[in-house]
Amino acid sequence: MKAVCWFDTEDVRVEQVPDPAILNPHDAIVKVTRAAICGSDLHLYDGYVPTMQAGDILGHEAMGEVVEVGSAVRNLRIGDRVVIPFTISCGQCDYCTRGLYSLCDNSNPNAWIPERLYGHAPAGFYGYSHAFGGYAGGQAEYVRVPFADSGPLRVPAELRDDVVLFLSDIFPTGYQAAEQCHLREGDVIAVWGCGPVGQFAIQSALLLGAERVIAIDRIPERLAMAEKYGKGRVQALNRDFTDVSEAVHDLTGGRGPDACIDAVGMESHGAGVMGRYDRVKQALMLETDRGAALREAILLCGKGGTVSVPGVYGGLVDTFPIGAAFNKGLTLKLGQTHVQKYMPMLLEHIVRGDIDPSFVITHRLRLDDAPEGYALFRDKHDGCIKVTLEP
Repeated sequence: MKAVCWFDTEDVRVEQVPDPAILNPHDAIVKVTRAAICGSDLHLYDGYVPTMQAGDILGHEAMGEVVEVGSAVRNLRIGDRVVIPFTISCGQCDYCTRGLYSLCDNSNPNAWIPERLYGHAPAGFYGYSHAFGGYAGGQAEYVRVPFADSGPLRVPAELRDDVVLFLSDIFPTGYQAAEQCHLREGDVIAVWGCGPVGQFAIQSALLLGAERVIAIDRIPERLAMAEKYGKGRVQALNRDFTDVSEAVHDLTGGRGPDACIDAVGMESHGAGVMGRYDRVKQALMLETDRGAALREAILLCGKGGTVSVPGVYGGLVDTFPIGAAFNKGLTLKLGQTHVQKYMPMLLEHIVRGDIDPSFVITHRLRLDDAPEGYALFRDKHDGCIKVTLEP
């Protein structure tokens, strides 16, 4: 089969690789009908995630048709149309039974690697390095789905792939980020980063009752999208032309936002002295992640507020403003998304017509064009906000 394979920094190729096979009676094989390139895939493309190996198959946003099931699979049948959550979760451990699927104890066969880095290991993820299980990803013609009874969600035939694909990751990720803010009627929130996850965080905050959302980015197309679909309740700030601190202060009457969402993560583009500091420290291998967006969110968040972090971080951030967080009594909520927890409920939102998630797609490419898609998405050329791939 054809698959998108990582070979080195900025070196992604479409290669012929062996078809996946059933390795465990709880596995299923899915013929991929649509996949996508995620913003967190760009961290692999840019070389910021260790334990990648040449030839690894990328991708953790995928859906398709079940074509084979293991002897122990009970919830799926051949021919089912399913969306695959990026989190691989057993469904039986203590974390899974509490709905904390991204913390599954049983799905990461390489748990010893993140245990050395983080003290404990998260779940396995598709196509996201050997630290997270070394699983083949879904940017391919077929994908093996472990723990098939506790992962894929069957979706109605009448809903197009584009409409349901993002239940695999970015829609639940944006929703979890907004839900973690514990929004009350009349709340104002600020979202750093208006890429795909930021767009869904904005939409989810509006679904959950936020009165206004302040959207912060430096890419005009992203800000325009946030305002276009913002139901008249989104105020866009272009940080290249605006003093964000001053603008947020003015827009909130000096109180600061009730909650802030960092949808940027480890590759945020800081400005001024701190931006240069991050670049130098990173070049010298003294810092792994650039924390400009997170620092700003903590400093601008209102007293007693929440800073929710769906943006991916992998290692160390310097000059973390712990004093501001402590003295303002902030709550920090971070973590990979518990996708299975949210998929059925968000599917209902789609079925009711509350949201059409396909609004974020700007580029629909063939699988063969994936290398071009990665470059377009990373460099934000041609107004690129979200790329889907069709095998």
